[in-house]
Order: sequence, then structure tokens, then C-alpha cells
Amino acid sequence: MSHTAYKFETETRENGKIELAVPAPAGTQVEVIGVIPGTDEFGELAAASASSTDFWDNPIDDEDWNNA
Repeated sequence: MSHTAYKFETETRENGKIELAVPAPAGTQVEVIGVIPGTDEFGELAAASASSTDFWDNPIDDEDWNNA
């Protein structure tokens, strides 16, 4: 079974309701997953810690450390 994913951003309406216009024929079964973004004070720090470690992959530096 194949799946097609779409990302929509919207705001809640009265009583927490949302409305989306989905590009699918009437009667198509759709699964909706809601994510409410939070205020993460450490989001940038966490993203930086998960970023690439290519900086440390340096053969000249490795040679210096291996011979220390």
C-alpha cells in the first residue's frame, strides 16, 4: 500500500475545529496527525548539537592527535 503525504499549516477555529482542503476525491479515507508547536527555549541548541560532525573529520587534525 502506498501513501502520499501532504503538509498543511492552519489555525484552530472555534471549539478547536480545523478545516483543510485536501487534494483527494470525496469519500477518500484520510489520516490526520496534529502537531501543536511548542515554545522550546533550547531548540536552537538542540539543533546545533545534532548538526553535522564533518568539522571533526579532518585528516590533518587526526594525524596531530594520533601522534600526541
